[in-house]
Amino acid sequence: MNTHEFERYDPYGPTLPRTVTATELRRSPLVVRALRALSGAVAAGVVILCLVVIGSAYVGGGRGFPGPGTISITAHVVASVFVIVAQRIADRRDGLVAVVASVAVLAAAALLLATQWWG
Repeated sequence: MNTHEFERYDPYGPTLPRTVTATELRRSPLVVRALRALSGAVAAGVVILCLVVIGSAYVGGGRGFPGPGTISITAHVVASVFVIVAQRIADRRDGLVAVVASVAVLAAAALLLATQWWG
């Protein structure tokens, strides 16, 4: 190998061409990240409520006590699936889409609480 060939090839050199610059990761604004965190906690709460309702229906049915009906169980399952999908969208997107998905989680939880727990 000539010295000229060795100077042209550097096995420890950068693997990217010199014209390509590395891009920095963009972070969402603090408000969007806080809204995602809040909606994530609310989504987890909705799923836990769904499990509690299903568990109380199972225990109540086995002991002869009236438990939540099929409408309440169905509403909790549908709300749980919806908030999981919406939270997943909020976590994977940026900007307005993330905000809308997070607000949808909060709205679904509020609707579930208003119709099934407080109504």
